[in-house]
Amino acid sequence: MKKTIFLMMLLFLSAALPLTAFAQDEDDEDWDAYGDLELVDDSKVKRFAKPTIVGLSPTRFLSVSYDRQLPYDMNLSAAKFPASVNDGWGVDESAPISESGRVNFTGGLRFNSNIPVISKSSLVWQTGLNYMRIGYSISDVNAQPNASGLTDILDERGLNNLNWTNTFFVPISEENFFIFQGILDMSGDYGWGLQPFNTIRWSLAAVYAKRVSENKRWGLGVSRTYRVGNLNYVPVVMYDVTSADRKWGTEILFPARMHGRYNFSKNSLLLFGYELEGQSYRIDQFSVGNNSYEIRRGELRPRLEYQKQLSGPFWMNFQAGYRIDWTYNADELEGSREFFRGFFGNQRYGMVNNLSNTVYFNVGISFVTM
Repeated sequence: MKKTIFLMMLLFLSAALPLTAFAQDEDDEDWDAYGDLELVDDSKVKRFAKPTIVGLSPTRFLSVSYDRQLPYDMNLSAAKFPASVNDGWGVDESAPISESGRVNFTGGLRFNSNIPVISKSSLVWQTGLNYMRIGYSISDVNAQPNASGLTDILDERGLNNLNWTNTFFVPISEENFFIFQGILDMSGDYGWGLQPFNTIRWSLAAVYAKRVSENKRWGLGVSRTYRVGNLNYVPVVMYDVTSADRKWGTEILFPARMHGRYNFSKNSLLLFGYELEGQSYRIDQFSVGNNSYEIRRGELRPRLEYQKQLSGPFWMNFQAGYRIDWTYNADELEGSREFFRGFFGNQRYGMVNNLSNTVYFNVGISFVTM
């Protein structure tokens, strides 16, 4: 286990990089150390784009929240081992239900951190460890003889996600900049402790952007992501705007999330829009030998989010929305090697599952910077 953790940290330090808002302080410079130097021509000073615009929701350095979904129905197919070209469920196949139940509880605590490591006008680097727990309480289970027993595993262990995130803001001029970001995820039921090193999943993104004014910035890029459970490669569009009166605005990082914003005051605001949430979760009991059997959990969450300052840098946030099941299917990865299905691939599934949609709530407290 120690060796696995050590290797994880080495990879964390080398892989880098959710696209987030950034904080930036002026360079700490001891000007007295230079003595009586001649004044520098201001026109020759290299200037860089600032990482933010006015009116954005505050950057969260540390946050703790609790997420809860209302009851819904879960329908699961039998699990195919191995889910090869001939043995799995086809992409367009209607797999019969072999196990079903009523999910009375889904949710748990979430911890996020986003700590500045370097904060200069020429470079901003922020990093953080994050953890998300999805616990389940499932009743009225109806299982056929070929049922996988996944409801028992979820009820007992739930799903967990531990990730390490780095974000780099790299300005190249007074208006233009790059954002590089990446995530390493260890996601699963953690049935037998920490997962094998080769089941860690990674995401990367790069965006070229322009800060048009203090009220507007936009960007275009590309991302390798697990936002909807399966590995996918998607274009990225960033578009953040604040109106002249600083009341209305947008905070868009399409397709991951899109929000409109209304600022009641500098101490409270409302976001309205959606976010995609998901990851690929290893199920230890189904992962035979070198293979990794993974639930591809993906959710679309239309929502409202109210944020308000409590005292000083401490803010509270409350979300209410609708959780729409994007995917809860499963894949068996031979040798734990990931593959790309995308929107048009015909690789077969290990399981074909369905969750009915439901209302969800999330409440949290954060330590922020404006």
